Amino acid sequence: MGSGGQIQGIRSGVQIEGRVRLLYKQSMTSVLFVCMGNICRSPTAEGVFRHFVEEAGLADSVKIESAGTHAYHVNEPPDRRAKAAAERRGFSMADIHARRVREDDFERFDYIVAMDRDNFTSLESQADTEHEHKIRLFLDFSAGHETEIPDPYYGGAAGFERVLDLIEDASRGLLETLRKS
Repeated sequence: MGSGGQIQGIRSGVQIEGRVRLLYKQSMTSVLFVCMGNICRSPTAEGVFRHFVEEAGLADSVKIESAGTHAYHVNEPPDRRAKAAAERRGFSMADIHARRVREDDFERFDYIVAMDRDNFTSLESQADTEHEHKIRLFLDFSAGHETEIPDPYYGGAAGFERVLDLIEDASRGLLETLRKS
């Protein structure tokens, strides 16, 4: 990214009618958030991070998706409790439906961000060695000292609020990382 939060363009020359025209192709950074079933933590991270990216004016520069390491909930919308907690804070999870991590995700995404160590390990076991550097724990981007975002699925409303607190903090750190890269 360049100054002012803008992604730097890639310059290439194209010859048209004997003259060279310079074209700028905007590079796209891609982020995939991953939890187990893709109905609580990772879609929440997708919705929150998308909101922060849009507020920063970078929506055209950052592609954001989420997926699960397991296929328990494929094509289902986010958990209603996760969605309600996110909406109370002004975050949308509209148009998000669960999917499983695919082999080509390791090629397509620049950042593959796991919510916890179990999903991190699962992703590492699926990735070719050349793509392992893309896999990170989400809270590595956080200012806090915790290392994992707990799964709120079997708990109460307070668990979903705690997950949002952690995701908001880590989203700010990830956005700052993208701005510096």
